[in-house]
Amino acid sequence: MHDLRDIRQNPQAFDAAMARRNLAPQSPEILALDEKRRAAQTELQNILTQRNEKSKLIGQMKAKGENADILMAEVAAAKDKMVELEALDREIGEQLNDLLSSLPNILASDVPNGKSEEENVEIRKVGTPAKRNAKALDHVAIGELLGMMDFDTAAKLSGSRFVLMHSGLARLERALAQFFLDTHTQEHGYTEVSVPLMVNSATMYGTGQLPKFKDDQFQTTRGDWLIPTSEVPLTNIVADSIVDETTLPRRYTAFTPCFRQEAGAAGKDTKGMIRQHQFYKVEMVSITKPEESEAEHERMTKCAETILTKLGLPFRTIMLCTGDTGFGSRKTYDIEVWLPGQDRYREISSCSNCGDFQARRMKARTKPAGSKDTVFVHTLNGSGVAVGRALVAVLENYWDDAKQAVIIPDVLRPYMNGATEIKA
Repeated sequence: MHDLRDIRQNPQAFDAAMARRNLAPQSPEILALDEKRRAAQTELQNILTQRNEKSKLIGQMKAKGENADILMAEVAAAKDKMVELEALDREIGEQLNDLLSSLPNILASDVPNGKSEEENVEIRKVGTPAKRNAKALDHVAIGELLGMMDFDTAAKLSGSRFVLMHSGLARLERALAQFFLDTHTQEHGYTEVSVPLMVNSATMYGTGQLPKFKDDQFQTTRGDWLIPTSEVPLTNIVADSIVDETTLPRRYTAFTPCFRQEAGAAGKDTKGMIRQHQFYKVEMVSITKPEESEAEHERMTKCAETILTKLGLPFRTIMLCTGDTGFGSRKTYDIEVWLPGQDRYREISSCSNCGDFQARRMKARTKPAGSKDTVFVHTLNGSGVAVGRALVAVLENYWDDAKQAVIIPDVLRPYMNGATEIKA
């Protein structure tokens, strides 16, 4: 959501910010609606003042025994006009809100210009992709060799973009999630939260999933929404509240299933576990003072990188360009893990600073020390990391063709009852 007062004061700057998002100037339509609404509000206030004056005069005339029928008719007509203007005010207000809600966040000044992911900028690269085997296998082939990954049965049960795993792979998935949670809570200072998996429309609106991304969500028959990520409930913990500044930053983490229609992914990653309707993720969310969100963004990204470093997985961190940065983000770092089976890096974590964009939608504020006024908090979110994609990365990077086994990374062995490898 955007500040209408800022747009009034500097429409050129707002249009320039939207141009970086490859959007046409938006301020003319916004300001036209704003002017129309303010005119209706002014007229409404004038009529209210006149009606009150006439009502007072009617009382005086009746006290004197004078006929006040004409004034009474004027007051009645004024009431009808007020009802009409109030309806117009609401209608224009809804139009304004819909328009402002449909526009993406203003990008940070250091976000590189670019039209697509091809123009994202690499910040750093950690680890060197190793050639453990003569021929790299993808996770689907490895899962089939182990006999523990079953897409056909999942399709019978639920359709495409689902997987059924058992035995060692099912346990490895659970081990990864537990390792992520323990690292973030014990080393990175996040508070673990168990959140609802269904939320209402107001909650989805608060973090920007609605109305723009409605088609990518799953909705229940009673109107609730299955969460696409635990960012949604975690961030909305502070919705409609004034957060005590002394409690900031607040850092939350949660392990949940995530549900997505993947409406815009037709034909993309249809094979395997990379893009599914249901997947697991450990999420990180931070609520901060405005002046601290940039530093928190760097910290959060490091927390996600630490996970991959501990797993011994090669990765790179990139800053998304203007054409690839998400709707609600002002700046995003993507962390991409090396997948030998695809011979490329693939996203495993996306850490975004949303500034006050979500806070305005959620009405989440804080009061700085010594100030009479409140300010909007800043919100950040990041995958810490996607469990399914981490599983894919471990399978492909730790498959040993000679042993016909997946070597379990050292940090996961305590969660695997001391096992060192997974074999058929």
